[in-house]
Amino acid sequence: MVRMRAVALFLFVCLSGPAAIAPAEFAARRAALQKDLDGTLVLFGHTDSGNGLAGFQQEPNFYYVSGWTEPGAILLLTHSTAALFLPAHDEKTERYTGRHLAADDPDARARTGFETSLPLSRFESEFAKALETGQAVYALHNDARLKALAPMRNIQDAATLITALRAKKSASEIEAIQHATDVSLEMHRAAWKRIAPGLYEYQLAAVMSQTMLDRGCERWAYAPIVGSGPNGATLHYDANRSAMAAGDLVVMDVAAECASYASDITRTIPVNGHFTPRQRELYEIVLGAQKAAIAAVKPGVSFWTGDESPDAAAHKYLDTHGKDLHGQPLGKYLTHHIGHHVGLEVHDPPNPPDKLEEGMAITIEPGLYIPEERLGIRIEDVVLVTATGARVLSSALPKEPDELEKALAR
Repeated sequence: MVRMRAVALFLFVCLSGPAAIAPAEFAARRAALQKDLDGTLVLFGHTDSGNGLAGFQQEPNFYYVSGWTEPGAILLLTHSTAALFLPAHDEKTERYTGRHLAADDPDARARTGFETSLPLSRFESEFAKALETGQAVYALHNDARLKALAPMRNIQDAATLITALRAKKSASEIEAIQHATDVSLEMHRAAWKRIAPGLYEYQLAAVMSQTMLDRGCERWAYAPIVGSGPNGATLHYDANRSAMAAGDLVVMDVAAECASYASDITRTIPVNGHFTPRQRELYEIVLGAQKAAIAAVKPGVSFWTGDESPDAAAHKYLDTHGKDLHGQPLGKYLTHHIGHHVGLEVHDPPNPPDKLEEGMAITIEPGLYIPEERLGIRIEDVVLVTATGARVLSSALPKEPDELEKALAR
């Protein structure tokens, strides 16, 4: 019996995903903001849309600092205080949404991780007191709600302060991104087992959705892109309504968001399991460009600009390998940056200096989009910047053409 319980516990831990970010980590983030705060910082959490069409999703900067996932809350920080303001209980609303925590509930301190949690009705008076601590006021996107309360103050963008913290991921954040990535790789493998000529693109998306939800992830990291044939040449194609034809490639840019953290994975595979010679030629060029870009990743290098950047490495590779049907270099068919930051958002806010640092999580995703040849090819992986270079978090998903054909073999 003891052994059975141990096995059950092991399975639960393995299948339930990464541990939640600890309350102490959120408190440390607040302390980092407070350290040099020269005034008052206010963050408004998202309110419940109430339309029932999508589950509630917290504002990412608010979540990063507070860790709070219920709607309608407000965070107030000064150099020496941190308070979370919570809506009062509303019996009528909670019949539809379920019971939410209120500041006067006995477990408010334990559940929020804040020493001070107050009713939402006290926000204006507490904000007025906080204004006495300094002239500066920070809020997201120059929030108009504060202008009426502090008409004589210049409200600065709090995102600049928070982005500097969000750019480098903690060990627990890396674990969360790895988990979202691992689930995303399972989603792709499930689609590979299902793919066949005549199926519709949305049928692959459906298989991937089932896997995502079955693994306990809450939502797509972004609208799934399953573009076959000429649809693959559209960067953010998300209609997913076409039937897939033998002989075509299909770009699958699909990933999950798990425990609030996103991944971003793309593979391009042949619908019938085999590349044509021209498809393989172009695919291997994109793969070579990705390898060149990953090799260029290291601390201190610019992500998108300069001769040493991963972006430049990919374009240089494309321009020196292969030609289009008119004998011209291929670099012009990569029409976007080599990648982006990833974390709480699939496009996490970039670090303003554009310099890569150890602990950053980014994507590397070169592509060729050639409508004349009725195809697009993109290969995208999530990459962690390490002290000496890069570690590919999604390396377990095949991308060499021979490996892909073997994985697709029936």
